[in-house]
Amino acid sequence: MNIILLGPPGAGKGTQSSLLVEHHGMRQLSTGDMLRAAVKAQTPVGIKAKQVMDRGELVSDQIVSDLIDAELAAMGADVGAIFDGYPRTEAQALALDELLAKNGRKLDHVIELDVDEDALVERIIGRFTCANCGEGYHDIFKQPAVAGVCDKCGHEEFKRRPDDNEETVRTRMAEYRAKTAPILPHYDALGIVTRIDGMADIAVVTKAIEKVLAS
Repeated sequence: MNIILLGPPGAGKGTQSSLLVEHHGMRQLSTGDMLRAAVKAQTPVGIKAKQVMDRGELVSDQIVSDLIDAELAAMGADVGAIFDGYPRTEAQALALDELLAKNGRKLDHVIELDVDEDALVERIIGRFTCANCGEGYHDIFKQPAVAGVCDKCGHEEFKRRPDDNEETVRTRMAEYRAKTAPILPHYDALGIVTRIDGMADIAVVTKAIEKVLAS
């Protein structure tokens, strides 16, 4: 099973990807993570990418395609892929079709976690975590049982991400819509797009995704 999981920051895409990896043994292919790993390992593609980045230039579609091609070739045929952050343009979508075919695969589903922007803003700007163990909390939805004390480790210091503010969140939402708008028509035409309510509880979203995968 090979899927693209779409959703703006805060929609729960990372959580659902982790669950798919855990429950189905799938591989999450995040182009950013793959690029950093290739540069660190000094693979042929990584060396080429580093030269481009050192010049202050953007990594080309061809380099990203080479990364994905190498990863797909190294994966077992029975390991499914979750594409994260790619494709972002129609050209990349067409390139991915070719890469999958080259590696004896096909794209089975494109799943978009649909969200309400105002509700998502409320969800994100209220997040905070324990500074010691990383346990997550929320101003409205999940306060510590004892105010100011982490339920998990008892630590009394918490932190918030500096970019978890309304202006930044709305900017990220606009960027997401701009990046996904070009690729959705391509996959809609193939009849493989499913939109799921990303504002539902985690377990409900997981169940909906499982239903799509089983279809």
